Amino acid sequence: MEVADASGTAMFDVGKRVWSEELMRKVDLPMDILVPVRESVEECGRISRNVAAMTGLREGTPVAGGGGDNACGAVGTGIVREGRVLASLGTSGVVFAHTDTVKVDPSLRAHTNCHSVPNRWCLMGVMLSAGGSLRWLRDVVADSERTSASQSGRDPYDVMAEEAAKAPIGSEGLVFLPYLSGERTPYRDANARGAFVGLSLRHGREHLMRCVFEGITFGMRDSLSIVRELGLHVSEIRATGGGARSAFWRQMQADVYGVPVVTVSASEGPAFGAALMGGVCSGMFSDLADASDQLVKIVSVSEPVPSNVARYEEWYERYRALYPALKQEFANVATVVEKHSQ
Repeated sequence: MEVADASGTAMFDVGKRVWSEELMRKVDLPMDILVPVRESVEECGRISRNVAAMTGLREGTPVAGGGGDNACGAVGTGIVREGRVLASLGTSGVVFAHTDTVKVDPSLRAHTNCHSVPNRWCLMGVMLSAGGSLRWLRDVVADSERTSASQSGRDPYDVMAEEAAKAPIGSEGLVFLPYLSGERTPYRDANARGAFVGLSLRHGREHLMRCVFEGITFGMRDSLSIVRELGLHVSEIRATGGGARSAFWRQMQADVYGVPVVTVSASEGPAFGAALMGGVCSGMFSDLADASDQLVKIVSVSEPVPSNVARYEEWYERYRALYPALKQEFANVATVVEKHSQ
């Protein structure tokens, strides 16, 4: 096992990058049941003759420790120095910040793990329904957009983004809470639920579309705010996933985060990151920073627009006020739902 994955076992001393004897004693388990832990670029073995025959890989090829999806994705997009932060928008949303030293959120809203970069760490926040909220909108609300996309051979999310762009920043007071599956960062609340707040007769489809894009981006900003609270300077966001493909959404992210949002050349970040680890392990590169500098190239930059940043700041504050106001009612609703489902 490698250090990034071992960090999530609750049996690992993340600061020292070794299994924790103290934690193992507390659960009365022997240390010898644990496998050796390696750094992600460390050689863990070599391709055997049988594996070479099955895969076509050369016998004797070194096998690197590798990493989990988020750690590999971060390496594959160049998150190998402080100041760079990954914003990955798939079904869930992940904010992953490289740190040179161990940073721990005292409130445990964000995760502190070993990074796949040797002797470096990461802060990670996860929202549960990022692209999942957009998929729900597509499937339940966006019938006309799906039809238009089908007829024109386009991606329905592109059509939805075009519709969303017709509404102004802030969606004229319509705010979406993206807690369709509960929420992980920053609230750790399984009872939290999605909500449209401020809906009025003046709102149309364009407002519904835009406020969902905005609510997801505000949710990602929650994790980024924790990174900043812990003293990390954020110089740029490197976007991947669905949120990286849309120019409209990249600009929204830049304006909400207040820093440039860039995309990079590697479209499959996790696989590319694993390949870079293999390159370091085999001696092709001196380290992951060297590999990243040579092979990870910026292909687009969305700069924040100061006037938009100021407007989004107002709406983000309104967004942040809603969960505390609704927290108890989320719990009350969950109690009633459970009562009548038995």
